[in-house]
Amino acid sequence: MSSSDIFIGETIGTAVLILLGGGVCAAVTLKSSKARGAGWLAITFGWGFAVMTAVYMTASLSGAHLNPAVTVGIAIKDGDWSNVPVYIAGQLLGAMIGAALVWVAYYGQFRAHLTDPELISTPHEEAMVDQKAAPDAGPVLGIFSTGPEIRNTWQNLATEIIGTVVLVLAVLTQGLNDSGKGLGVIGALITAFVVVSIGLSLGGPTGYAINPARDLGPRIVHALLPLPNKGGSDWSYAWIPVAGPLIGGAIAAGIYNIAFA
Repeated sequence: MSSSDIFIGETIGTAVLILLGGGVCAAVTLKSSKARGAGWLAITFGWGFAVMTAVYMTASLSGAHLNPAVTVGIAIKDGDWSNVPVYIAGQLLGAMIGAALVWVAYYGQFRAHLTDPELISTPHEEAMVDQKAAPDAGPVLGIFSTGPEIRNTWQNLATEIIGTVVLVLAVLTQGLNDSGKGLGVIGALITAFVVVSIGLSLGGPTGYAINPARDLGPRIVHALLPLPNKGGSDWSYAWIPVAGPLIGGAIAAGIYNIAFA
């Protein structure tokens, strides 16, 4: 795989991942969406299918890491860091593109939601609880990035680490393609269901970022987009879904090298 193939593959794949994953969050959240209120099952399966689609689409180009934590885990496993910057650059750019496309696809719903007098003047009970957990988060930030239900730094960090260990260890043990550089065909399906499982079992506390690019890229887009009444981007929390998955990816690679290599 050339550097250009890696960059193009990771950009396209991560853009599709965030378009479909962020899209299901928008569908469930926004006023005037046909899927509004569909709930956590819709979100977890939406993200799982997003992973599957993106991996099948781009595995032949880049190995479909689509996640800096996976890239770091594979680099530690193989001892080869030469393409890590290219992978991560493509992933971050792709995540930003995907988030912007969610905004385009749901443009009318974003405006209806964020200009609704009832939502703005009399926030419902759930929104008030969310505001206590994330006082710097705007009302649609959850479409773009993650946030904790209970703001506890060590617990939030630990949750992201644990979830990412499961993900990256699953990739390393079950989902590597023949060249050992990323997800193969069967690995795509396995990993999609692993992501669903993580969401169902471990997603409750923090929204399971388990991917630094997935959280940081869309958070940047949220900060830049001209959304009315969008509120803050919760930058005080933003380091946790970056650091936690990177630590988790490194731990998973260590476990792999000790137990499976």
